[in-house]
Amino acid sequence: MVEKRDYYEVLGVDRGASAGDIKTAYRKGALKYHPDNYKGNKSTAEAKFKELAEAYEVLSDTDKRDRYDRWGHEGLRGSGMHDFSSMGFGDIFSMFDDIFGGMGFATRSRRAADMGRDLQTEVELTLEQVLTGAEQTLEFERLDICEECSGSGAAAGTKPQRCTTCGGYGQVQQQTRGLLGMSVRIVTCPDCRGRGNIAKDPCRKCDGTGRAKKKRVLSVHIPPGIRDGQVVRIAGEGEPAPAGTDRGDLHVYVRVAEHPLLVRRDDDLLCQVPITISQACLGGRIEVPILGGSEEMDVPAGTQTGNVLTLKKRGLPSPRTARRGDLHVQVFIDVPKKLTAKQRELMQKFARTEEANVTPNRRSFFDKLKRYFNTKD
Repeated sequence: MVEKRDYYEVLGVDRGASAGDIKTAYRKGALKYHPDNYKGNKSTAEAKFKELAEAYEVLSDTDKRDRYDRWGHEGLRGSGMHDFSSMGFGDIFSMFDDIFGGMGFATRSRRAADMGRDLQTEVELTLEQVLTGAEQTLEFERLDICEECSGSGAAAGTKPQRCTTCGGYGQVQQQTRGLLGMSVRIVTCPDCRGRGNIAKDPCRKCDGTGRAKKKRVLSVHIPPGIRDGQVVRIAGEGEPAPAGTDRGDLHVYVRVAEHPLLVRRDDDLLCQVPITISQACLGGRIEVPILGGSEEMDVPAGTQTGNVLTLKKRGLPSPRTARRGDLHVQVFIDVPKKLTAKQRELMQKFARTEEANVTPNRRSFFDKLKRYFNTKD
C-alpha cells in the first residue's frame, strides 16, 4: 500500500498557513496539473491532481484540519472523506468550483446542478396570430427565493450551519455494486438538498427550504409563423437552484387552434369552396376566405370538381425566411337538390344539346357495362 504524503507538503505550504494561503496553493497546483493545461505525462498529472484535491479537502476544513494536525492520516477515518481516486477531473473541479470561477473548467454536470428547475406553460394562438405574431401575457406560479429569509432558510437573526453529511459541498458519493464491481457517482446531498448548509432554526414562512410560492406575470413575444407544438424558451424565468445560483428556464409550448375554414400545411393554407354548375362551366369570380377577411379569385371555364386554384402569398410566413406561403383553394361543384321549374326547363334544354338521356328509364351503369363486355366477344 502506497503511503500518503503529508498534506502540507502536497500543497507546498507550512503548518501555520492561513485559509487563504491554502486556497491559493491548491488553485495554483490544480490548474497546473489539469489535463487541459499539463503537457507532460497524463497519468502523472491525474495522480498529482487528485492528491492536491484530497489535501485541500482536509486543510480547508477546520474540523478535518484539526484532526489531521493531531493524529495525522489515521485521525481522518470516519470523517466523510471523498474517494478522489474514483472521481473524474470534472467532478473534482465541480466540488471546488468557487475557487475556479471563470476558468472555463466547470463541467456540464456541474452546470446542470447549478441550474434551477425548468418550468413549462402553454399558450393557444389563432391562425391570425400566427400570421402576425403575438404578445401573450403569462400568469404562473413558481417557487421563488423566500423574501422572509432571503433564501437562507433560517429564521430572522440566525444563520444556517454547514451540513455535516456533505461537509458543505452539497454533494456526496454514492457507491453501488454491479456486475463489474463497485461504482461511485456524485449525487446531491439528501440532507441539505444541494445547499451545503442546514437551518437549525428554520424560517416560518418557507419551513427552512428558502423557497416560497410566488405569482409571476410575464409578457412574451410569439414570433410570426410559429407552428403547433413548438416551444419558446425564456431564459432565467424558471425556479432558482437549491444553492441560490442560476435560475432554470421557462418553456412556453405553443398550441394553434383549428380555423373554421382554413387548414394549415406547413406554411401553406388549404380550404374548400363550393361553386355552381354555371360557374364551373362558364367561369366566374368567387369569394374565398383568407386570414383576416376574404378575397375574390377567378374560376376558369371548365373547372372540374376537385380542381385546386392558388392565391400566391396568402399563406403563413416562414419562421426562417419570412416568405409567405400560398392559399390553395379546392373547388367542388355544388349540385342543387331541388330545381325551380325554370331551372329544370333550362337544364333539360341543355341536356338535349348534349344528346344525353336524362329520363328515369335510362340504362343503368351495370347495363352499359354488360353491353360493353358483350361487344368484346
